[in-house]
Amino acid sequence: MGSPELVSNEKSLKQSVMIVSAFAAFLTPFLGSAVNLALPAIGKDLHANAISLSWIISSFILASAIFLLPFGRLGDIIGRKKVFMYGIILFTISTFLIVFSWDITSLILFRILQGFSSAMIFGTSLAIITSVFPQGERGRAMGINITAVYLGLSTGPVIGGFLTEALGWRSIFAFLVPLGLVSIYLIKKKIKTEWAEAKGEQFDLKGSLIYGIALSAFIYGFSKLPSLFGWICLLSGILLAAVFLFFENRTEHPVFDIRLILRNRVFAFSGLAALIHYSATSATGFFISLYLQYLKGLDARSAGLIMISQPVAMALLSPMAGRLSDRINPGVIASVGMGLTGTGLVLLCFITVTTPLYILVILLIIMGVGFGLFSSPNSNAIMSSVDKRHLGIASGVVGTMRMVGQMMSMGVAMMLIALYIGKQTINPATYPGLISAIKTGFIIFSILSVLGIFASLARNNKPAGT
Repeated sequence: MGSPELVSNEKSLKQSVMIVSAFAAFLTPFLGSAVNLALPAIGKDLHANAISLSWIISSFILASAIFLLPFGRLGDIIGRKKVFMYGIILFTISTFLIVFSWDITSLILFRILQGFSSAMIFGTSLAIITSVFPQGERGRAMGINITAVYLGLSTGPVIGGFLTEALGWRSIFAFLVPLGLVSIYLIKKKIKTEWAEAKGEQFDLKGSLIYGIALSAFIYGFSKLPSLFGWICLLSGILLAAVFLFFENRTEHPVFDIRLILRNRVFAFSGLAALIHYSATSATGFFISLYLQYLKGLDARSAGLIMISQPVAMALLSPMAGRLSDRINPGVIASVGMGLTGTGLVLLCFITVTTPLYILVILLIIMGVGFGLFSSPNSNAIMSSVDKRHLGIASGVVGTMRMVGQMMSMGVAMMLIALYIGKQTINPATYPGLISAIKTGFIIFSILSVLGIFASLARNNKPAGT
C-alpha cells in the first residue's frame, strides 16, 4: 500500500490524463464528421468536382497514416507527452489556416498538415493511457477515450450542419481553434509526468522513410485504381513494404519491431481485424452524406441529424464494452461487434432512392452498436499484449490500422465514383451513377466485414497479454 499522498497523486494523474486524452480524442473525429457533411458546400464554394472533394478527406487520412507509426516510436524515445502536446499545437495552427483557404489546392495542403499533427496526437494517446492505467482499469479508460471519439462523431454532423447552414463551412474550422487552445492549456497545467521507456535508443530514420514511401505508394495507388498508374503504384508500395520488413528485421532499434507480429498472435490478429474493420466502414459516412443530400434532397442540418444515430450508438456502447474487456477476453467482444457491423453493411446493400429514412437510421444504429463493441476491446487487446517499451509502437499501430483502413475505404469510394461518375460534378444527370457507386461500395464492404470476423476470431482464446 502506498502513502495517502502517493495514492492521491496517482489518482490525480489518472484523472488528468483521462480528461486531456478524451478532450484531444474528440477534436479529430468531430472535424472528420463535420467535414463529411460540409462537402457539398465546400464543392460549391471552391468549384470542386467529386474527386477533389474526396481528396479533402483522403489527404488528411494519408498524411496521418504515414506518420502515426514513426511518431509512436519517437514518443517512446523522447517522451510521449512532448510529442502529444506539439501535435495539439500544430493541429490548432493548421485548423486556423484552413479558415483562410483560397482554393481547393490550398485546402488540401492544409489538410495534409492537419493529418501530420493528428499522427502526433494519436500515435501517443493510447500509449499514455496504457502507461498510466494498469490492466483491470485499462479497458474502462480506453472505453471512455473512445467514447470521446464517438461524441466527436456524434456532434460533428449536428454542430457542423448548423454552422455550415448558418455561417458557412469555414466556421467549422474556426469553431475548433479555441478548443485546441483549451487542450494545450490542460496538457501544460494538468500533466507534469513524462513517459519515455525507450529513452536513449536511436530513432530509425531510414526505416521511417521507407515505411512512409511504401505506404504513400500503396494508398495513392489504391485511390487511382483501376488505372494502370494506380496498379503500378500499388504494386510498388507492396514491394517497398517487403523491403521495409527485411530492413527492420536487421535494425537494432527498428521503428517497427516485426517480432510483435511474428511472435504475438493477439497483437497480429487484433491489428488485422482493426485494418479490415475500418476498411469496411470508414467510407460509409461519405456515401451516406452524399446519398442524403443529393439523392434525398436534404439540407446539411437534416442529414446530420440522421447520421448522428450511428456515433450515438457507438458512444453509448463503448464504455460498457471497455469495462467488459477488463473481465472477458477482448477478442470475443470485438468479434461480436464485427458481426453486427457486417450485418448492417449487408442490409445497406439494398437501399434505393425510395428507401424510407427510418430504415436507414435503424441500419446506422446496428452498425454503431457493432462499432462500439469492437473498438475499445480491440484496442485493449493490442495495447495489453506488448511490454512498456513498445507502447508507442503499439499505439502507432492502432492508429495506423485505423488510418490505412480509412484510406483504403475512401480509395474504394473514389474508385467507384471515378467508374460510375467520372470527373463530372454531382448533378441530377449523374444521380443514377451515384446510387450505383454507393450500392457497389456497400457490397464490397460487406464482403470485407465477413473476412474481418474470421480475422477477429483467429486470436487465441487466452486473455490479451498472456
